[in-house]
Amino acid sequence: MLGGSATVLQILVSAFLAILFLQSGIDKIVDRRGNLEWLKGHFAKSPLGGIVPAMVTAITILEIAAGALSAIGCGVILFSGDSALAFYGAVISAFAIIGLFFGQRMAKDYAGAAVLVPYFLLALSAIYLLAQH
Repeated sequence: MLGGSATVLQILVSAFLAILFLQSGIDKIVDRRGNLEWLKGHFAKSPLGGIVPAMVTAITILEIAAGALSAIGCGVILFSGDSALAFYGAVISAFAIIGLFFGQRMAKDYAGAAVLVPYFLLALSAIYLLAQH
């Protein structure tokens, strides 16, 4: 168990990833039709155009898993100091961001891909911080 500022950082980064990915994943479930319509247009001229529904399903599963593990892991850190679940949430978060980044690059949305870089760096930092359990 870590003490002091390291534990605070673990809690904060886990909470951030939980909010980020639960909100995004839940939105893809609640407004699947709207997301599919927008993404079909976004990927229409890319090699991924024909597999948008499968991509949305895959990224939704990754986002919900990342958010849930981060949220539960945040609570576990608070009550026991064990960061293992939050660590796995951060690892899945990084994979989710890589998937999103790949999609943006394939759609030639370079500005959208660039926006993901800080999130990826945060996920990598989270992996490092949360491995310190």
